[in-house]
Amino acid sequence: SFSKMAAPTRVVLLAGGCFNPITNMHLRLFELARDHLERTGLYKGLVPSTDRVAMARLALASSDWVRVDSWESEQEGWLETVEVMRHLKRQVQNKHCVADSETDGPSRKRRKIQHNVNNSDEAVDSSPAGTAGEVQLKLLCGADLLESFAVPNLWRDEHIKELASNYGLVVISRAGSNPEKFIYESDVLSKYKNNIHMVTEWIQNEISATKIRRALRRKESVRYLVPDPVINYINEHQLYQPDTEKSKT
Repeated sequence: SFSKMAAPTRVVLLAGGCFNPITNMHLRLFELARDHLERTGLYKGLVPSTDRVAMARLALASSDWVRVDSWESEQEGWLETVEVMRHLKRQVQNKHCVADSETDGPSRKRRKIQHNVNNSDEAVDSSPAGTAGEVQLKLLCGADLLESFAVPNLWRDEHIKELASNYGLVVISRAGSNPEKFIYESDVLSKYKNNIHMVTEWIQNEISATKIRRALRRKESVRYLVPDPVINYINEHQLYQPDTEKSKT
């Protein structure tokens, strides 16, 4: 007889950032992370958040699985990453009728938690609601964000532990970074290393939002570096102009 194989675990990837503006490399993080996980089986002069959300939506119009969630941009003030993760975790649980083991305990039956998710822009997952199996939420980031865990007073120790233990990370490497060494040198990250997926981008592309803003201020072309609908939006709304943004390095 054939052994019954367990259904693959579903995963929600959250990529936070300023997206100032959004570039193709921001979008590529998702594709790289999905490819990796499927193989395993298992911020400086920000333009208004409304503009950044609009550009992100335009950039993702062609994606059949990545969506924009505007909840964080609609909140008062800056939010810590853990707060955003907790919010999205509730959304995922509500959408997929998954009980929170931290509050309900293992002996409680699964139940649907009634919650207002009107702020969601269909961000959590494109899978059919009610599909059986666990849904995981992971933080998708570049190696530079991972290494920022070592910057004094930037991250709370308990938040680093929560991200690594309760959620997990999918880290996309960049040229010159050594995330494996950073994880080895961190007691907390080493403890939860099995919950951190490392993905190497062998097709190196050094596009960055900082370089894009610099080119735009200098009236240089950014075509084929940024999605065309985003370029059109930037031009229409006259974003990243020399008279509206101080020159930055």
